[in-house]
Parts: sequence; structure tokens; C-alpha cells
Amino acid sequence: MNSWFLAKIKYKKEDEKGVLKNITEQYLIDALSFTEAEARVYEELSSVIRGEFVISNLTKTRITDVFEYEGTDIWHKCKVSYVLVDEDSGKERKVNNYMLVAADNLMQAYDRINESLDNMLVPFRIPEISESPILEVFRFKSQEQREQEVPSNLKPLSEVGKKES
Repeated sequence: MNSWFLAKIKYKKEDEKGVLKNITEQYLIDALSFTEAEARVYEELSSVIRGEFVISNLTKTRITDVFEYEGTDIWHKCKVSYVLVDEDSGKERKVNNYMLVAADNLMQAYDRINESLDNMLVPFRIPEISESPILEVFRFKSQEQREQEVPSNLKPLSEVGKKES
């Protein structure tokens, strides 16, 4: 079962005035282990960040699901609460899940999390939504999926016409 890991990345970036500033950014990675999460961070960010960067912190999160929507790059962390009843003892227990949703503002995040969880069989509450500092989410990709990705400067073989002799 995959888990979500939060990686804090530190590096130096030159601003408009040419001054080097220390930057810290956060990314969410879907991985099986800490080792895979660290490797994926380096794989995903090495082409994006010029120069050296270091992973200053890598932690396993309690995020259970991520809901992506096109057109926005702001992530909101939502706490979703519901009550489960143990069939054997008949006791109720409160369950809190944390989910990430892409939205432009808190109201849109609330609407989108409600829409995404509309098919839940138990009633739920959303007691807390906060804007997250996460810049990007890297979902798990199988080896086959990674091999099928074609760099932007190349074409897939299926699209390349055969030379006529």
C-alpha cells in the first residue's frame, strides 16, 4: 500500500536582483517507502531545479487521499471526520482522515471535497480546511508508466512515419 510522504527541499535561487536566496519548498510524494520517496524526489526535481538541492526533511503524512483539479496549483489540507460503529461491541468511534484538494480558495476546497466524498455511505463533517504550502504532488508511477512517457523533444515511435524506399 502506498503512503504519502512530505519532502522539504532546500536550495539557493537567484532573485530578480541577482541575489542568492535560500529557498525551502514542500512536495508530496506517493511512494512505498522512505527510500523510494527520496529517490523519486531526486528524479522529479533534478530537471526542474537548477543546481544542487537537498532534502532537509522527509516525513510520512497522515494524508489518505488527494483530489486533483485542473487549472489550480493551490493545495488545501482538509480534515474529514466521521463516526464508525463497531458491529461486535456496538461502540462508536470517531475517525479523522486528512485529504488534500486542489482549489483556488477555501470555499472552493470545501465544495470540491464535498463533491469528491459525495458517495460515502456514512455522514461526515469537514471541521478544518487550511491552505497547504505544498507546491506539487507526485503520484506513484509504475516502471511501465515511466517507460511509456516520451520527453517533449521526442516523438513516440508509433507517430514516426516509416521511410519509403
